[in-house]
Amino acid sequence: MSRIIVIGVFALAGVSIAVFGLLSRRDSPRVPSLGDVSAFVMDYRVGKVPVGRIAVLGFWWWVGFHFFAR
Repeated sequence: MSRIIVIGVFALAGVSIAVFGLLSRRDSPRVPSLGDVSAFVMDYRVGKVPVGRIAVLGFWWWVGFHFFAR
């Protein structure tokens, strides 16, 4: 039963990514593309400190230790 739930969640995530990707490629997109969001986050600075890059690297560090270190 849990395998069916996991497959359903991954299918739902894939469909939602595809729909948001199609919505972001229209002539007047209301949903920003993943590249636009990533560029905004990575360029965020407080003074001369690149807070966005630190946050992204910290997130990937947390994901690595949280999921892959088991």
